[in-house]
Amino acid sequence: MICQECHQRPATLHFTKIVNGEKGEFHLCEKCAQEKGDLFMFNNTSGFSINNLLAGLFKMQPSLQQQSQTDPFEKQEIVQCDRCSMTFQQFVKAGRFGCSHCYTTFQELLAPIYKRLHSGNSVHKGKIPKRIGGTMHIKKNIEDLKIQLRDLITQEEFEKAAVIRDEIRLLDRKLGESCGGGE
Repeated sequence: MICQECHQRPATLHFTKIVNGEKGEFHLCEKCAQEKGDLFMFNNTSGFSINNLLAGLFKMQPSLQQQSQTDPFEKQEIVQCDRCSMTFQQFVKAGRFGCSHCYTTFQELLAPIYKRLHSGNSVHKGKIPKRIGGTMHIKKNIEDLKIQLRDLITQEEFEKAAVIRDEIRLLDRKLGESCGGGE
């Protein structure tokens, strides 16, 4: 595929821009992408990495920008990982964590970023393809019904809870049959 701007060089950057539900696809060579200038990821840098992308996302975060505008004499609390000693500011600059424990340490600071990246959702539930999922769909349905059952029992709606209980038993039987009698 050739560049949409110069129509000469091969396109090495392919990105999709969605604005107000309208999707636009762009295919540019590296030179045209740098010349275009409106892409935040090509600010006078010769290369692009996922770390640059993540660091760019954090720099746009309003709560992080406000930290630098506070009173310089006021002591700010520095959040730091217990295991690798990485601070959140170091993470923002590098775009990656120092260890797996950083996810737990910076969890509260990451929640707004997850929500922005995932259109307001902070929990990823995932999808299971129907052709492979088979019993996974039944197990997920049983889990959801058990949560409903607990809620109905705490609300003392025992008639509705009995219906849900029967549905769970029916799905358990289906699961047993599809697994060949056991797991």
